[in-house]
This record gives sequence, structure tokens and C-alpha cells, in this order.
Amino acid sequence: MTQQNHSSDAKTEPEIYMSGSDSALLVHPDYRGQVTSSWFDPGAWGGYARPVDSGGRGNAWFIDGYQLAVVLREYRRGGLIARLSEASYLFLRESDVRAFAEFRLLNVLADQGLPVPKPVAARYQRKSPFLYCASIIIERIADSVPLADRFLSMELGLWHRLGRVLRRFHDAGVMHADLNCYNILVQGDDFYLIDFDKSRIRGESGAARWKKSTLDRLYRSLKKVAGKQEQGRLETRWVTMNNGYDGKPFSD
Repeated sequence: MTQQNHSSDAKTEPEIYMSGSDSALLVHPDYRGQVTSSWFDPGAWGGYARPVDSGGRGNAWFIDGYQLAVVLREYRRGGLIARLSEASYLFLRESDVRAFAEFRLLNVLADQGLPVPKPVAARYQRKSPFLYCASIIIERIADSVPLADRFLSMELGLWHRLGRVLRRFHDAGVMHADLNCYNILVQGDDFYLIDFDKSRIRGESGAARWKKSTLDRLYRSLKKVAGKQEQGRLETRWVTMNNGYDGKPFSD
């Protein structure tokens, strides 16, 4: 591999390791010299890889072994377009590669102290002059479960805390493209946001609109998981979360 260092400070910036003209790796400096292309093949991990069984499209694996605890995720399309090409995307330029964009955003958010998993590496492969496929590896949040698995049993105080966490992201201008109850992880009393594909940092223009839209998306996902019988309990929790988001004091 030929190493191309695009960093003025190797301690904080990622590096690009080129592997021929049709693929590239983007690696966090903490994993320099460790990551190879085989890391992106779940079969290469043998029994150390197991599929993630909640949310998503069956395109992610937990990797636990070799002193690692990471998540490997392949980029897959959803909806009708997936019938034409489930895993290929139009290649325009490297900066637009979805895995690289998500890696770089996670790197920025982690440096800002926001609760996100640290990126390990990202890769794309050119399938033709116009198409590519991509994958990303992130550190696993230990002992965490999706909000979808916990939200009805969580104490109201944690809902208030979740609202404050979401406000931190919005105050930083972070627009999560798919904020749902599977992309929020609960670890004890802490929360982490994951899956930042197509997400970005936005300015103040139209901020009120996109912030409301992301929260509405989260509410719809919670409502879907809760079912009709639990709508009353969900509404109480949702009000408490919004109080935390708005900076109102918690009252049980």
C-alpha cells in the first residue's frame, strides 16, 4: 500500500492509505498500521463476526476478537432503487463517497466531545468508472442497547437527559439524517447517536425546520415500535424528553 498523509497533525487527523487506483482506505491514526482490506470482509473474521440483529438492513456485523470491539457496516440502499442496485453508488469524487463523509463527520463530532462512536476506518471500491461500494468500521459502544429496546422501561429522568443530549447535537448544528430509535444507543445512564450516513453540520439557515423534522422522525419511529397499546406511556415520555430538550427542569 502507498500511504498518502493528508494531515498536518497526525494525532487528530485521519490518513488515506491508497491501494491501487480502484479502492482506498481512510484510517484513524489510533489504528495506523493495523487496518487492512480484510477487515471489511465479515467472512475473514470467522466466528468473531456476528450479524447485528436489530434495525438496519442486515448489513452490519459486531466484531469481537483480537482485542477489538467494533462494528462493520456496509452501505446498502433501501426502497425501490435497491431493486436496481442494492450496494452500488454513483462515483463523482472521493470527498462525496458516503463512507468517507461519515468517517470525517464522526471524527469531528468525537473531537468536539459529542457522544458518538469513534471511527476506525472506511473503505470504498470502484466497481466501474461510475460506481462504487463502501463500508465503514466504528468502535462499538460497550454494554449498550438501542433505544427501541429500552424506551418503555426507562425512567422519566433518563428521557429528560436524552432531550438534553439531542439538544447538544442540534446546538452544534448537527443534522442527523435518520434519527430513529435504533440509531440512539443507551449505555447505563448515557446516550450515543450512531449511523451518520448522509448527515452533516448545517448553519442557522432553516435550523428550526430541520431540527423539528429530525425530532418528528424520532417520534414516528418510537410510535411505530410502541404500538397502539402503549401510546399513552409514550406521550408522557415524549413530553419529558422535550422538556429536557427545551432546558426545562426535570420534575417527576
